[in-house]
Amino acid sequence: MNDKSTHFGFETVAEADKARRVAGVFSSVAESYDVMNDLMSMGLHRLWKHFTIQVAGVRTGDRVLDVAGGTGDLSLAFAKKVGPKGAVWLTDINQAMLSRGRDRLVDHGYTLPVARCDAEKLPFPDGYFDCVTVAFGLRNMTHKDAALKEMARVLKPGGRLLVLEFSRVWAPLAPAYDFYSFKILPWLGDKVAKDADSYRYLAESIRMHPAQPELKTMMEEAGLARVDYFNLTGGVVALHRGYRI
Repeated sequence: MNDKSTHFGFETVAEADKARRVAGVFSSVAESYDVMNDLMSMGLHRLWKHFTIQVAGVRTGDRVLDVAGGTGDLSLAFAKKVGPKGAVWLTDINQAMLSRGRDRLVDHGYTLPVARCDAEKLPFPDGYFDCVTVAFGLRNMTHKDAALKEMARVLKPGGRLLVLEFSRVWAPLAPAYDFYSFKILPWLGDKVAKDADSYRYLAESIRMHPAQPELKTMMEEAGLARVDYFNLTGGVVALHRGYRI
């Protein structure tokens, strides 16, 4: 693969084409995103995100950046933690997802700062946030290394980055997980979101994402220290955590 090409699921595509196609995926599924999350994870995504909030350890008055925050469920939970003296920024590169997230926050009584931006070029100063999170968004980024460096850059010394992402499942579970991913998931996408292809891409993008040890190394190379990770649900999902020293 040369510098001008990358992966879109199992396909090799031009970098510019990937950005356009990923945007198409999330614009297509934005309306049904939350319902599909509950269905395809059988509600487990709520537990994974709750665990992320607990591990983040944010306190009253902290500044938090939610990268690729989508429909805003992590931003909402963080807003309750940091209180009125803190700040939570909800960001996403996709306007349809960001609009859903903004509306959800307002419906819950929270008017948080919202910004449409690229995770590879964050519009924030160095050392601004106590905590940065990205949940189920990193695997869709074209230059993951650049995005991780940007997230590390905007952290205060002692601040932490948390990456919640689909990962490598425990080997004995792999056959059943593959059947679910490539047969059941696209069928659900077709029936609920009227879009089987986007959920087929989801399954493929998970397989192309770095495994737990590789992502740990990438975070270290981005300048983070004391990087560790937690396998959740047999490695279906992993939460990585690293600190800016």
